[in-house]
Amino acid sequence: MIALLLAGGTAFMITVLSTPLLIRVLKQRGIGQQIRDDGPFAHPHATKAGTPTMGGIAIVVAAFAGYCAAHLRSGQIKFARTGITLMLLIVGMALVGFIDDYFGVRKGRNLGLRKRGKTAGQLLVASGFALLALEWIETSTHLSFTRVLDLNLGAFLWFVFAIVVVVGSSNAVNLTDGLDGLAAGSATLVFAAFTIIAFWEFRHVAQYGNGAPGFAANSLDLAVIAAAMMGACAGFLWWNAAPAQLFMGDTGSLAIGAAMAGLALLSNTALLLPVLGGLYVIETLSVIAQIISFRVFHKRILRMAPIHHHFEVGGWPEFTVIVRFWLLAGLFVALGLGLFYADFLRIPGAIG
Repeated sequence: MIALLLAGGTAFMITVLSTPLLIRVLKQRGIGQQIRDDGPFAHPHATKAGTPTMGGIAIVVAAFAGYCAAHLRSGQIKFARTGITLMLLIVGMALVGFIDDYFGVRKGRNLGLRKRGKTAGQLLVASGFALLALEWIETSTHLSFTRVLDLNLGAFLWFVFAIVVVVGSSNAVNLTDGLDGLAAGSATLVFAAFTIIAFWEFRHVAQYGNGAPGFAANSLDLAVIAAAMMGACAGFLWWNAAPAQLFMGDTGSLAIGAAMAGLALLSNTALLLPVLGGLYVIETLSVIAQIISFRVFHKRILRMAPIHHHFEVGGWPEFTVIVRFWLLAGLFVALGLGLFYADFLRIPGAIG
């Protein structure tokens, strides 16, 4: 428990205290956010042009520092392969986002890498993560978080599944990052849930370990990273809350989405991810529905996609949309934790 507090607390303090310096550096270099050409200009978005972006740097650096700080406590916990692999995934996806943000600023418009280049980078990082998970960590290829459904995908299908989850999750958070603090606030709640889940698995090795060597150390390391990401996102929210002084950019959103996917895959709760991240699922589905509706029926079902802009264009104040979506994210997280605990109760010998 102390390790989790160290990870989360260190990440939070580093983000809160170091972000002003990052803001000054980004402003000096003229690294400001470009606003969508089709954005809701009847709303305050046009005034946000030029706000420093690439704030995800602070999140990733703080999370890494928190992860390391938790291991400095008299050698109580060791750097496990799962933790190292997950940190590589986070840093790798942050690098893809950083390149995208850089080209976006350089071109002076809200477009960075071309879609093919960005997707190629995401696929490369996701493939590396999946390969390490299978060959270095020897992650279980069983697709399950519940006793009711337990499918063994095998190495190849799990490899493909892992790539889809990582790329899909990173893009989903990226779509959600459209209002001040929306992605950072909701991500804080999701990472809090993963901290509880990973730590719960660590404390119940007999029920979740299945005799796997090093399972306890691996689960604890996942909990530490989840706590570090939670602290980093909460600390970033200090400066990203409306009116935002700094945007996370793709550097942050892709890293956050990848972290969620990695935690779900390595803790064997991938089927629980769409519930815990229900807000991101809704945001993604709103974009998909808008595209299909326009291309097939030549009509838009939303005033603007993603769906948070639909409500904003409809007259909701930005802060109202943000808070209500945070509440929605919290409800999904509560539901996900409830399902996780209900499943735990089904394990023979879990109680008593």
